[in-house]
Amino acid sequence: MMRKLFNYSVLLLLGVVLFSFRADSAYENEIRDWHKKRVEDLKSENGWLNLAGLLWLEEGENTFGGDSENDIIFPKERSDATLGKFVLKDGIVTLVANKNAGVFSGEQPVENLQIFPSEKPVVLKHKTLRWFVIQRGDKYAVRLRDLDSPHLKAFKGIDTYPIQTDWKIKAKFEATTGKKIAITDITGRTADQDSPGTLVFNVKGKEYRLDAVGSERSLFIIFADETNKKQTYGSGRFLYASAPDTEGYTWLDFNKAINPPCAFSPYATCPLSPKQNKLAVAITAGEKRFGDH
Repeated sequence: MMRKLFNYSVLLLLGVVLFSFRADSAYENEIRDWHKKRVEDLKSENGWLNLAGLLWLEEGENTFGGDSENDIIFPKERSDATLGKFVLKDGIVTLVANKNAGVFSGEQPVENLQIFPSEKPVVLKHKTLRWFVIQRGDKYAVRLRDLDSPHLKAFKGIDTYPIQTDWKIKAKFEATTGKKIAITDITGRTADQDSPGTLVFNVKGKEYRLDAVGSERSLFIIFADETNKKQTYGSGRFLYASAPDTEGYTWLDFNKAINPPCAFSPYATCPLSPKQNKLAVAITAGEKRFGDH
């Protein structure tokens, strides 16, 4: 009888261990698949690796092309010397292209086209270059991409910490109404952004809090921790979380903590972690520093 009980206990223990192993393996595969998709997105036409310029417009006419005499200078090895001009007037940007300049919107050659504002970004192209206009505060800039970027070709992936299930942490969401938090970007501009609430969670028995921005349907967290500069990007990392459940809980999966776009390019305008989101703990999960950033 005792032997049967012993054998049963051993089998039960083995079953628990096997189930736990399979669960951990499934989770690790999920994170690997997620990271693979993350890398594919970075390398895509709309990713951060092919950025080739962030070119600020002045009110009035801004000539552009590969020649250094232009107001807006495109890479000379990728562009004809003169392509035309951007005209900025009271927040409206019009592109006036030289005749036969080879500037296209989709498959249509462009001569005179309002490109900002618009419901969707109007993407222009010339050879391997792609660009559109962005607004930051009261300033306007041309975001330039090069589909043949040497940085894209040199990209070998992103180092990450080993996947650990302990860094998938349940968090209580404390909803707020009308709350705004000041977010400063890497250019020094500060803007108040809507914050739907605060995420409260524990690491090794100690409570921490992170303010989210965006909407309650999709929580966006900009955070810093004690790994920054030495192991992870200096100003912090980004994390997304699902909407809280009916009891007000969601998950913070720090294995999905990512580098901001500024880790990959000097031509991005990244938001920085607000001071209240600087955690006095080392989050040894997610993406590590990229290159020399």
